[in-house]
Amino acid sequence: MIPFPRTDLAVEAQTRAAPMAGVAAEEHTEQGFRVATVTILNEEASKKLCKPIGSYYTITLDPVLRREDAAFSSAAALISRLLKELRPLSDGASALVIGLGNRAITPDAVGPRAMESVLATRHLHRQFPGSFPELRPVSSIAAGVLGDTGVESATLVQALVRDLQPDLVIVVDALACAESERLCRTIQLTDTGITPGSGVGNDRAALSEQALGVPVLAVGVPTVMDFPGAEPGLFVTPRNIDSVVSDFSKLIGYSINLALHPTLSISDFDLLLS
Repeated sequence: MIPFPRTDLAVEAQTRAAPMAGVAAEEHTEQGFRVATVTILNEEASKKLCKPIGSYYTITLDPVLRREDAAFSSAAALISRLLKELRPLSDGASALVIGLGNRAITPDAVGPRAMESVLATRHLHRQFPGSFPELRPVSSIAAGVLGDTGVESATLVQALVRDLQPDLVIVVDALACAESERLCRTIQLTDTGITPGSGVGNDRAALSEQALGVPVLAVGVPTVMDFPGAEPGLFVTPRNIDSVVSDFSKLIGYSINLALHPTLSISDFDLLLS
């Protein structure tokens, strides 16, 4: 049994567990945002925290939610830098960006909504070779859900990886948290990949480097949490979930763009995505 409430956030698992070897954790403030870093170093710690070995960043984004001046651009710059830190890419390396979740259910729509702000460029390189040196080849897709497509997300992603042979996969999904102060206020980045549905007890096949054969970064927003004292399977989400999903989806898409195309700016992406 998990020794703490169900959560997809490594920082919550680490703070709720007893101190142990094999886990490094620290917290600092950068560009006005609080950043918590958890690194799980060995298999023993991984089993105790129920999280894969790897690095996890959790960024608290209150200034974005308050719509402070320059908060969006500062947050996007920070997230893009941390993504590049988790997995540096050489010039010209290709990427596949996957949005997981159900667009029709707002708390689960972060993944597909984020894909609306991801700049897809692979087709440009194929149609006009050498004409876009500032853009790396990027493909993006909203994978849908099993109930709509009849296809597991992992099956679809595996087929795309085999066909496209990207150098990196980035997966975006909604998460579950255990602490209300993190609900719809944070973003988690990790180099461990993701198991869709794990936070709400509906585990699907994992999307990880071991499963796909290429490095996998995961970006997630906790949009639901268990309702304390309620029957199993009952989750809560804040009443402003529509605006949070809209804001965070765009932020994630633009952050991924900045990480993959570092010579371009937010204003460039505004123009290219309009």
